[in-house]
Amino acid sequence: MPARILCCLFAIAALLAGPATHVSAQSFPAKSVRLVVPYAPGGGTDNLVRILAPVITANSGQQIIIDNRPGAGGTIGTDIVARSAPDGYTILAADSAFVVNPGLLRNMPYDTLKTFRGVTMLAQAPVILVAHPSVPVKTLGEFVSLAKSKPGMLTYASGGNGSAPHLAGELLKLAAGIDVLHVPYKGTAPAMNDLLAGQVSVQFSGISSSKQHIDAGKLNALAVTGARRNPAVASVPTFIESGIAGIDADSYWGIYAPTGTPDSVIAALNDHFVRAMRAPQLADRLTQLGFEPIANSPAEHDRQMRAMIASWTDLIKRANITAD
Repeated sequence: MPARILCCLFAIAALLAGPATHVSAQSFPAKSVRLVVPYAPGGGTDNLVRILAPVITANSGQQIIIDNRPGAGGTIGTDIVARSAPDGYTILAADSAFVVNPGLLRNMPYDTLKTFRGVTMLAQAPVILVAHPSVPVKTLGEFVSLAKSKPGMLTYASGGNGSAPHLAGELLKLAAGIDVLHVPYKGTAPAMNDLLAGQVSVQFSGISSSKQHIDAGKLNALAVTGARRNPAVASVPTFIESGIAGIDADSYWGIYAPTGTPDSVIAALNDHFVRAMRAPQLADRLTQLGFEPIANSPAEHDRQMRAMIASWTDLIKRANITAD
């Protein structure tokens, strides 16, 4: 075949391929997107995506269907997404347990780094320690003193093994030298229900799940993680202010898709979630609930994911933290 004809054929093929990729990126999503939340309704992950979903639906013209699948420290819902088609129509919203579990849990049904791609890190927020009013403490110092006087008798709830609240609790036990029993739940909301009922002594949770109960006087806030106070609970001191350093366990929330999802689809998903996180009409609400927006790129998110898995795995080994 003459070289001139070959060149023409290659040029035609390139033209055909180029617009097809462009159309694919621009037209996504062409139907509703299933967003799996691996926790019960009412926790930080669920609260955040339910704020974002209506904005994404309005911008994309397609519904975001939130599917709560709690259990096993978030691994049940995560595994559902791991086994889904890599087309962007079944994706995962996860919290810090996503990057903690690889170093904490044995025999996970998926390999996090091999199975998932990051879409965007949505936000971060401190973890707050709250106590039931029946527990006679108003400050972190008082709680530590009480725990030391009653070793093994107080309990702390979290949204599940591997969550940032779980790690915060274990770090506090190590830093303060106290013996407090961890009670893991299938999400923050059921843990909060038991705390409000006085079934557990204290809970480490996200601000979005506890703020209304703090404001109503149903819970006493003792301390928050982070280097500075959070505006949503400005009167609550940090652990550092309260005399205990090293409780570095802020919560992070991200969106993930199965490995093999096309770059164009990842880019489209990133665009929709980042636009929602940066929507002016949501700024005040996110701040009031303690969320600090990040909304980064897929590449940045992937780098963060790998770094956080390595960091948490190292800390878990050094501190000998185990799942209950």
